[in-house]
Amino acid sequence: MADRLEGRVALVTGAGSGLGRAMARRFAADGAAVMCADINEEGAQDTAAQIAESGGRSSAMRLDVTDSDAVKGSLERTDSELGGLQIVVNNAGIGGAMGWDPTIGVNLSGVYYGLAHGAQMLADQGGGAIVNIASVAGLNALVGSGAALVAGEEPAPDRSAAYVASKHGVVGLTRQFAVNFGQKGVRVNAICPGYIYTPMTAGIRERPGAEEFLQALHPMGRLGQDEEIASAAAFLVSDDASFITGVALPVDGGYSAR
Repeated sequence: MADRLEGRVALVTGAGSGLGRAMARRFAADGAAVMCADINEEGAQDTAAQIAESGGRSSAMRLDVTDSDAVKGSLERTDSELGGLQIVVNNAGIGGAMGWDPTIGVNLSGVYYGLAHGAQMLADQGGGAIVNIASVAGLNALVGSGAALVAGEEPAPDRSAAYVASKHGVVGLTRQFAVNFGQKGVRVNAICPGYIYTPMTAGIRERPGAEEFLQALHPMGRLGQDEEIASAAAFLVSDDASFITGVALPVDGGYSAR
């Protein structure tokens, strides 16, 4: 559906790699102009360049989503540079390895700032759609790090707790903002990916036996591809999902059905 998002403008955070890059590229392929934002500015520029090479319209910027003013500024810059704003994807995130404060700061506060500034801006401009990237860890507790379990190590409870708390919070924020802005033309949904082949999971997957362990957690017997998350996001921000809001959609190969 190359023209499904024609005439729309999207801001994607964490667009420098992984899921963010895949979503930015997919939105552009579907006709949207895309602002690629990432704390790694070079990665964001690379994504924007890939979109341009494919004939799409894009721009790039550095963004630290833990800075509320910077998030607000990114929305305003997207509007001014690309001529509008109808789609916001709060995707930037980290694993739990850095501990409680950084994990909550990026994964939860960063999403909150995108919602708090983005939902109102979309409402003021006639409506739009927001997608937050949560996780199966936003719907379930984690059994622990696959790499740690395979290696016979004890999981780090503080790391898994921070990640699970942050992603459960994203699901809660999604539902609350969907209720708050439901009559203002703004739809807000979340995607809850299972384990996906991205740079974020590479450190776990590279450990001996870890990939097989992770595959076994998914009833489909495999990990997901970033394009599969991008397809779900492209649906949720399109008119095909016009009566869908407040949903936390698992895209997880059956992980959350166990």
